[in-house]
Amino acid sequence: MSRSVLKPHGCFLAGTDTDVGKTLVTAGLLRGFRTRGIDSVAIKPVQTGCLFEGDRPIVPDVVEYARAVDDLRPGGLEPESVYQFQPACSPHLAAREAGETICLDRIAEAVAAHQRRGTFTLVEGAGGLLVPMGGGQTMLDLIRRLRLPVVLVAANRLGTINHTLLSIAALREAGLEILGVVLNEVTPAADSDEAALRRDNTDAIGRYGDVPVLAELACFQEADFESPSSWAAVAQSLSPAVDRLVADRLIADCCVCSDGDSQDGAEEKARLVFDRDHLWHPYTSATEPLPVYEVADADGACLRLEDGRTLVDGMASWWCAIHGYRHTELDRAARDQLGRMAHVMFGGVTHRGAIELGRKLLRLAPDRLEHVFFADSGSVSVEVAIKMALQYWQTRGKREKTRLLTVRGGYHGDTFGAMSVCDPVGGMHHLFSKMLPQQIFVERPRCRFGEPFSDDSLDELKTAFARHADETAAVILEPIVQGAGGLWFYHPDYLKAVRELCDQHGVLLILDEIATGFGRTGRRFACQWADVEPDIMCLGKGLTGGYMTLAATLASRKVAHGISADGGVFMHGPTFMANPLACAVAGASLDLLERGDWQQQVPRIERWLRDGLEPCRGMDGVDDVRVLGAIGVIEMARAVDVPRLQAFFVERGVWIRPFHRWIYVMPPYLVSEEQVRRLTDVMVEAVSQKKYR
Repeated sequence: MSRSVLKPHGCFLAGTDTDVGKTLVTAGLLRGFRTRGIDSVAIKPVQTGCLFEGDRPIVPDVVEYARAVDDLRPGGLEPESVYQFQPACSPHLAAREAGETICLDRIAEAVAAHQRRGTFTLVEGAGGLLVPMGGGQTMLDLIRRLRLPVVLVAANRLGTINHTLLSIAALREAGLEILGVVLNEVTPAADSDEAALRRDNTDAIGRYGDVPVLAELACFQEADFESPSSWAAVAQSLSPAVDRLVADRLIADCCVCSDGDSQDGAEEKARLVFDRDHLWHPYTSATEPLPVYEVADADGACLRLEDGRTLVDGMASWWCAIHGYRHTELDRAARDQLGRMAHVMFGGVTHRGAIELGRKLLRLAPDRLEHVFFADSGSVSVEVAIKMALQYWQTRGKREKTRLLTVRGGYHGDTFGAMSVCDPVGGMHHLFSKMLPQQIFVERPRCRFGEPFSDDSLDELKTAFARHADETAAVILEPIVQGAGGLWFYHPDYLKAVRELCDQHGVLLILDEIATGFGRTGRRFACQWADVEPDIMCLGKGLTGGYMTLAATLASRKVAHGISADGGVFMHGPTFMANPLACAVAGASLDLLERGDWQQQVPRIERWLRDGLEPCRGMDGVDDVRVLGAIGVIEMARAVDVPRLQAFFVERGVWIRPFHRWIYVMPPYLVSEEQVRRLTDVMVEAVSQKKYR
């Protein structure tokens, strides 16, 4: 039997300023929906200016919502608020005075709880779009976090056009959908001239803002809002808006369900079947693939699945989304660049984005590095670095220098040159070992980060230099943190010793900062823990903040000029080298890093991870617990059951992707304390309840 099911929807009631009548419009819309039999509720995320009877807050706006529908009871959910503060001031000040922090995730969960029931949810903001919420976040960030389309409420008076168009521009800049504007006469017109001006506001907003005016409210200043008739009059004035929202946001999204399965649900299943049968995911069998979860969108530090579940992202999309998702400044950089060009070849031409990005990289990078070669991905940047080292010595006449020296436990990518310097036994590429160049490996550094350093850990390394320096072009290492090779943290003095040995024996030093660069370990680059400068450095992952693929290989003057001596050219040139779109976003990402917020964010995350993961130390099945910067690792005694553990994490509302023996997180830097606590609590639960086997 078929039935009509309403998908969960809602809208955000935002104002161009404070005192423009958002509460009036929200309550009136709520009444309009309820009189049409539509399950709906109104929420005030943050209410300031509350009165308290003992511990019970009296929330003014929620009181108005309730009055608006009081005569329509029984039926319908009670309106609610999430945060209530006594001071009548901006949310960030009221929260600060109360000793609280406004958590956007908590608000989002309150809204999602209604939406999961299919309730149309009206969310009313506080003040204008850029009202501070604390922690550097504004009301606009809340709207983006909720992923709701916006009804903009403006007071119909002198200045309305300017304030409304500015608000429309800000909403569009944030990538938000604008359903329309409601104009509200908060005061009566003084004369016929002012009345004419107000009538013109409607036309001007439509003409210049390209946004419909959903309704125009006459002045309700003298209305008795304890009377149902007054609220009925408001709802009647808002009827055009209600009709438009019903048509655009509800009926159009109704779907016919059969046997409890919606059309959308059937389509999602069909997509996942196609994915299973035809799309080959990384490190996965084509015939027996691991389960996958379909992501609908992402915002801040969260992913939202197609089934409506929201997950706190502990992986930052394999460590690259350092600023989180849908970052306003990165979005703007991409849109602005699309207005000029998406791509142009880098052979024979250049462009502003590449030049500016190169300047910023060299400003941030160690002083020794003076030349930037853009590449497609982290693996390719390693290929480029290896070729630079080999070509440098070929040009210098040292043709015997054709091998690389590295440590076990390393990971540098999946292309052939990169695979040759990954761990040859325990790594992911042992199947190809006989086809790869045979490099020189020594034991991984035994000296742990944060513990006393012992010179004994250098013995095998010194022996390798003594035996192989004449044939070694370069040493390649992940500085301080070995990533996908086991998330091992080693002592900075080991890296210092490597630099000294390279200088003594005439060997170049390549540092792979693809995973560790841009603040992940608590320093801008991990090599700064040892105050070491490489001859060549590889960058990727966080370079564009996770928006698109781009990498860079930075070289010293010695290397670049050595390769180019006597008219030599470096023999590499990717088609999408210095892609303008990627360069524009990367430039914006580096601007965020130069601003320095990560210098406070990463130490906080480190502290939260240490506190949260400490209970796992000593648990059955756990070999080690370690944290550095925004990296938290539980190393298990044996390999975990990835599909089972992955499903457990998703059920608990977090996205953590374990591998082999390691359960770890590397969240975006903007993650909140509450979000980190959710990640660590679930990790501790998984280990204590043995969900990993």
